[in-house]
Amino acid sequence: MKYDAVIVGGFGHVGLPLAISLADTGQRICALDIDQRAQRTIGDGHMPFQEDGAEELLRRTLANGNLTLSLDPNTIAQTETVIVIIGTPVDRHLNPEFELMRDIMASYLPYFRDGQLLVLRSTVYPGITEKLRTWLRSEGKQVELAFCPERIAEGFAMTELHSLPQIVSSFTEEGISRARALFSRLTKEIIVLPPIEAELAKLFTNVWRYIKFAAANQFFMLANDHGADYYRIHHAMTTNYERAKDLPRPGFAAGPCLFKDAMQLAAFNNGGFYMGHAAMLVNEGLPNYVVNMLKRQHDLREKTVGILGMAFKANIDDKRESLSYKLKKILLFEAKEVLCSDSNLRVEKGLVSSDELLRKSDIIIIGAPHREYKNLRVPEGKILVDVWNLGGRGCVI
Repeated sequence: MKYDAVIVGGFGHVGLPLAISLADTGQRICALDIDQRAQRTIGDGHMPFQEDGAEELLRRTLANGNLTLSLDPNTIAQTETVIVIIGTPVDRHLNPEFELMRDIMASYLPYFRDGQLLVLRSTVYPGITEKLRTWLRSEGKQVELAFCPERIAEGFAMTELHSLPQIVSSFTEEGISRARALFSRLTKEIIVLPPIEAELAKLFTNVWRYIKFAAANQFFMLANDHGADYYRIHHAMTTNYERAKDLPRPGFAAGPCLFKDAMQLAAFNNGGFYMGHAAMLVNEGLPNYVVNMLKRQHDLREKTVGILGMAFKANIDDKRESLSYKLKKILLFEAKEVLCSDSNLRVEKGLVSSDELLRKSDIIIIGAPHREYKNLRVPEGKILVDVWNLGGRGCVI
């Protein structure tokens, strides 16, 4: 075979770090995708998104020939292992959409060969792995199917692919053995589960984080309603006290996974996932809460409001499902003018520089706590809303 593995969706946030990491172990890896512009960028040795430590390894694996970039699906037939990065999105009614995965898999179906190992890497609705296995066999494709969920935090993939235990699952001992051999090249600790348990483990992990963030955000709002600084409370609760040390700090809990996965679990449980729905209401409601608190104290119709940080979390350039954009939409109805800036989103239309935002805004809201904003110098007379407590001054709105 020409390649040890082909990664479908290999130019994205999950696929590319995995491709680089496997290639750096000496494997012959093909990253397959459909984005010609991204292929040119990556082929020139540049990451199309921020990922700490990735660019040096990208250039090395391109130079030694272990990493190949392709737009040609025929490469799928040139390997024994195909890794697919396709998740299950939710529709506008918050129900999982299976059609996307089915349609994409159908488009690649002619290139699969009997005996291949097909690894699903993205989060999927529980039972999808088995459903896909049944469908492939009905189409005459005798492949081993495995679900091996990615577990990385965006921005830390190059470290966490090696440091975190890898969950692998399959329906046969052969599938388990092959999946174990693949991911053992990255990490020594392998955890084996049946597919349904692996699917739920991935969902439970993301939703547990979402629920914890909701608890912190609800606590913040309760404290703030009574003029109390949540950060002093948080410090008192967590300092040298093991039972509370995992309590997060508040902030805009967003991104392409947490909300979506909470809704997938709700659908899986016939709509009866009350903690997930409550977490959604709290986390998605934080931008509204911030604006409503500001409206109580200021006539926003006379104020220019600036949002610093439009990415969905700190120190990345990914704006997918960012609540900073929800905050912006609310403020466009309430404020005289809304300015947005992000030190990591350098090419987005409509953004202004941090200096311009600080100069022109009457109220400044930290949307994403990028490290560049840690020592922010806010001009005298300006109002700063730092829900993240990036500056260490606490936060009472």
